[in-house]
Amino acid sequence: MKVTLHEVSKGRGGQALPTTSLEFHTGAVRFAIAETEQRPTVLGLIASGRMKPETGRVTIDGSADNRRLRRTIALVDAPDVSDPHPDIALAGVVGEELMFAGVGATPLHARRWLNRLGFGELAGVPIGNVDPAARVRILCELAILREGTEGIVLVSPDRHGGSPDGWWRIAGEFADRGYAMLVVVGGSAAVALERMHELEAINASGPVEPLALAPDPAHDDTHPSDPTQNGADR
Repeated sequence: MKVTLHEVSKGRGGQALPTTSLEFHTGAVRFAIAETEQRPTVLGLIASGRMKPETGRVTIDGSADNRRLRRTIALVDAPDVSDPHPDIALAGVVGEELMFAGVGATPLHARRWLNRLGFGELAGVPIGNVDPAARVRILCELAILREGTEGIVLVSPDRHGGSPDGWWRIAGEFADRGYAMLVVVGGSAAVALERMHELEAINASGPVEPLALAPDPAHDDTHPSDPTQNGADR
């Protein structure tokens, strides 16, 4: 599976997101740079099929199909959209996601799930106090519980602090497991990743194949321009 953003933008004059082109695909992890408070979430929403761009087009395996994008790409930890409230205990976050995945979601189920993952001791800790790398591991493992998930767009893990190599290596492990991984980061995190040559961090923005297909109105869903509105689902 390959997801391509062809010169997408959002907002008047690209204020919410300037013109952006990038690709990410099955079995690889890529990063994309988005600065300011709103743009990382906007990019994540567009890349996962949950928001229609102002200009440009998003394709999955060459076709414009937002429904397939939403089914197959999980949007993880996007501020104001899919990030858990920092004061909620980790077990509560897990329980909610287990419910969305259609499996046992009682507090006991949540604790057992965390124990199997090796984080049982964190069950009662507010997720806002969980180590950044552990947070990424847990939220990504929860995301792939949902049937049909083939890729993850992880938004701004660098905002939680810590060294980028922790969550980047975890994203790479998910890619090795066969998922398409896109990590949206700020400029400072991107520089740090590029300096850690052993991580082999690759920018998703290039090269991007030119768009060859005509627009497909049948799959042109309308989504809100404000990422905080209810139309932006997980």
